[in-house]
Amino acid sequence: MKHEVAISVRALVEYAFRSGSIEPGFHSAASMAEGTRIHQKIQKQYKEEDQKEVYLRIEIPHKELLFIVDGRCDGLLVSEAGELIVEEIKSTFGPLDLLGEGREVHWAQALMYAFMISHEQGLSSIQVRLTYVRRDGEEQRSLHRRLSIEELSAFAADTVAKYAPYAEMLLAHEMRKESSIRELSFPFPAYRQGQRHLAGAVYKTVSEGVSLFAQAPTGIGKTMSTLFPVIKAMGEGRVRSLFYLTAKTVTRLAAQEAVTQLLGQGLQLHVITLTAKDKACFREEGLCSKAACPLTDGYYDRINGALMDILEQETLMTQEIIARYALKHQVCPFEFSLDVAYVSDAVICDYNYIYDPRISLKRLSEVQKKQTVLLIDEAHNLVDRGREMFSASLQKAPFLGLQRQYKVVNKTLSAAAKAINTFFITLRKTCNEEGQGKWTLFPDELPSLLETFTAEAEQELVSPSQSLIIPEGEGEESLLDTYYAAQGMLRTFKIYDERYLTYAEVRRGDVLLKLFNLDPSYLLQQMAKSFRSQILFSATLSPLSYYRDMIGAAEEDYSVVVASPFHKEQWEVSILPVSTRYRDRADSLLPLSDALKGMVARKGNYLVFFPSYLYLQSVYEVFVEKYPEIVTQVQGTGMSEREREDFLAAFHTENPETLLGFAVLGGIFSEGVDLPGNRLNGVMVVGVGLPQLGLERNLLRGYFNAQGKNGFDYAYVYPGMSKVLQAGGRLIRSENDTGIIVLADDRFLQSPYLQLLPEEWGNFLLRR
Repeated sequence: MKHEVAISVRALVEYAFRSGSIEPGFHSAASMAEGTRIHQKIQKQYKEEDQKEVYLRIEIPHKELLFIVDGRCDGLLVSEAGELIVEEIKSTFGPLDLLGEGREVHWAQALMYAFMISHEQGLSSIQVRLTYVRRDGEEQRSLHRRLSIEELSAFAADTVAKYAPYAEMLLAHEMRKESSIRELSFPFPAYRQGQRHLAGAVYKTVSEGVSLFAQAPTGIGKTMSTLFPVIKAMGEGRVRSLFYLTAKTVTRLAAQEAVTQLLGQGLQLHVITLTAKDKACFREEGLCSKAACPLTDGYYDRINGALMDILEQETLMTQEIIARYALKHQVCPFEFSLDVAYVSDAVICDYNYIYDPRISLKRLSEVQKKQTVLLIDEAHNLVDRGREMFSASLQKAPFLGLQRQYKVVNKTLSAAAKAINTFFITLRKTCNEEGQGKWTLFPDELPSLLETFTAEAEQELVSPSQSLIIPEGEGEESLLDTYYAAQGMLRTFKIYDERYLTYAEVRRGDVLLKLFNLDPSYLLQQMAKSFRSQILFSATLSPLSYYRDMIGAAEEDYSVVVASPFHKEQWEVSILPVSTRYRDRADSLLPLSDALKGMVARKGNYLVFFPSYLYLQSVYEVFVEKYPEIVTQVQGTGMSEREREDFLAAFHTENPETLLGFAVLGGIFSEGVDLPGNRLNGVMVVGVGLPQLGLERNLLRGYFNAQGKNGFDYAYVYPGMSKVLQAGGRLIRSENDTGIIVLADDRFLQSPYLQLLPEEWGNFLLRR
């Protein structure tokens, strides 16, 4: 019995024949849409009897393997003599004469299609055409070959033989994985109360191929309750892979810990944690090129060996493990991690890799997606993150800088930047006296200006001007960043609809233009609908109707609310009826300081969360002056990972004195942080968490009011109270924990804030 290996033509030939270096990274920004446009332009020239996008499939045996290869041929043409011609079309940035007789990997794709056609139709030979087109579409060049069926058959056999060792390694892993999952049991002696309910809901959801919105209390063990049932479904063939998506590094670490527990029980799974490029890179991030970084030079000549090595030796592949193998094989660690991700069983990463159109993993096929489950941790974050990912903005200053910088050495680029700078000057004049403007449509003239600019910027990035004088702090990075911003806006023009609003703002002499996504629900739904299931879970999906609305739930998607496994007696909740509104904050400094002293009267470790750094600092200064005997520590701005670890490490059970930590609500220490037992004895939350009043929040308020919803709740209350509940959720993490929560704001006694507090916090005291 032969083992089947299903693979696309492109994936097969890229593994077997791709070689050379990583090209400059900006190429990927617009390549898919532009490449499609160029293909369509060439295909419009076909005659009536010619065919385009021809689906082909063939079975190729190799020893104990049966390769099932499929793909779409760009063109199947008929010559004047009635012979068939297979055409493969490729777009490129650089001059066509530099391509010589064509790249081997491009010929390989064309030859594989030629073999499939010849085999299907019983041809003795066939013509093959490889057509290159410049990105502007104005210049093209075609290369021709004629091959016999014998030559093509030998080529196909050689190609699958090159892939076979890799396929055999993956198949061996697959068998070990399936066997280990069958033997896998839940890694704890018993389920916590509510944990089995959540795990069952996840399994049912994945089995039916729908999505689930799950609100489950902090401390229930949501990570394992979602991972375990999906992995069991993987062992039954219902699921091929999973993505564990998070908004913050600390929750990625929790996912890694859960995976480590399962691996410790014998699970065989390839799991990778993706790290942002600036953190993964061994050098300061810049324009990736073989001239700038030796790890990109010849990357594709070494990557297959690196992949085989790490996948044969490792299961959980963290940033440190990726870095070790990247150095061993001299490959770019970030690109290496992406290549590993495409063949891993599970990927732990930021939301961006699935939802952000600028960053998402483009090589995930539709077939892969249909067999993949998305686990979205702390899913309440997805609303604002989605809004941010689907919005785009530009500022005037970079274009003025580029206009001046390239005035002599690249006049066409300078002129393109000048045209956009002039647009911003005109835009500024249309703003009101407060320096603001808003419109339901985007400016008609801007897309063409940006298209001209990006075309000129691409040419400059490919072939930099030699005599460019770079002012200190500017240069290639400035052009690259502006190019990315322009491409982001061009991309957003294409999805702009009634859920968007355009606004302009004059800021300290500069002008900002933003295409602001008001409602991310439709686009989040579109990005996710290709996947088998989404499991969205958080302790603060309240009210559920708001999150189903804003994330884009379908009618058939499930919701579940898991009751807390903890008892009301574990919390000692009180409300301090002080006003923390901006106008009253000066009057609140002393009452808050005194209340903090009262909270820490019992020896232990405590945290207080403030709505801003400024407010935090103001209370801190009053507190330490009045109560210098209390040991304190303060969350700083822009803390490094080591500084964050040191901050949390200070909360240990053996502290000889009381410790009070000052932190920011909605910051790095108010979500996903686990301080069980006596590591944390009390929490104070100052304020109801409302986002700062501003233009964008007021635009959201107006938009949702117009939709017949409560705009203030949608723009301010629900996002704010989510932060409050997350901060309070740091306290009780197990059945044995107890502690104090102080809610410092008189609004906690009013609707709707009071109704949004968890049921288990209901027996509160009123502090005077």
